[in-house]
Amino acid sequence: MITRPTPKDFDVRARAPLRLGLAGGGTDLSPYCDQFGGAVLNATIGRFAFAHVTPSTDGQIHFRARDLGGAAETFRSLDEISLDAGLVLHRAVYRHVVETWLGGEAPALTVSTNIDAPAGSGLGSSSALAVAMIEAFRVALDLPLGPYEIARLAFDLERLKLGLAGGRQDQYAAAFGGVNYIEFLTDDRVLVSPLRVPRAYLNEFESSLVICFTGQSRRSEGIIQEQIDGLTSMDAQTLASMHELKADATAMREALLRGQVRDVADILMRSWASKKRTAKGIATEAVDRLFDHGMANGAWGGKVSGAGGGGFLMFCTDPENRYRLVSALNEAGGQATSVSFTFEGAEAWSVPR
Repeated sequence: MITRPTPKDFDVRARAPLRLGLAGGGTDLSPYCDQFGGAVLNATIGRFAFAHVTPSTDGQIHFRARDLGGAAETFRSLDEISLDAGLVLHRAVYRHVVETWLGGEAPALTVSTNIDAPAGSGLGSSSALAVAMIEAFRVALDLPLGPYEIARLAFDLERLKLGLAGGRQDQYAAAFGGVNYIEFLTDDRVLVSPLRVPRAYLNEFESSLVICFTGQSRRSEGIIQEQIDGLTSMDAQTLASMHELKADATAMREALLRGQVRDVADILMRSWASKKRTAKGIATEAVDRLFDHGMANGAWGGKVSGAGGGGFLMFCTDPENRYRLVSALNEAGGQATSVSFTFEGAEAWSVPR
């Protein structure tokens, strides 16, 4: 049980970065990574999930998601906080902290959150939110958690406790930050290896990137379940495509380390073709329309970030063509912008009251 100050003494704010899935996405799913091992390359970007933990003045427990139409919940005790509906991530993190480190004594707090991306964006937002909330409690209670422990706890709560569909990469990207090659080993271990890309190469890659929201917030559960079903049944096409995706993560790592941005674009295209073979619904009409429009306006290559079915597209282009590509995608109904990398993972700070 914690003997250090409780959150009544100060307010805590935290943030965790969202990520672009560059290559290998899907190989972090069970049962693939359990049997074959998975490998993912991703990079965190200048968009964040935010969490704020403050003492409540009325003796009750409040959860708020300000970006979800101001969704709010109020509870009088821990017993009222079930995990079957509502703001389930807020509930799960709070319950775990109280039961694990506070001896079941539930403090009167307000936990409020917001995210710099729409729900279902394909940028790992829900996992980043879980990581941000855990990081806020880590600072508030001085919990003995490093980035590996925070990521694993976020995974356990989101995927195992709540049963929310998805893989393992998002939690580790949000906890560590930066450009990482992440291996999901068959003995349930995870190895995060930051890429030491020369700054000039990274600047060139960053300057070549465009991200574009399709306008569709995708629900990935059906896509992920179809992928899992194909892997469980050892479907030859699904399995071969996953092997290709894992190989692409390694190939893209090497291309980035050599500063070969055109090779990165080629790998994006190859991965996009492999990904579409793992499940139906990954490429919707809106996704295909914007993707084709991007390619027609000078993109070297691209793919979706995340499971597919909507969310964000990412393109790689000549940096001198980036403005043209952004403008063309916006004129076609997308929401396109440039993007910048971030190199810090989840972080929290206290605000004296």
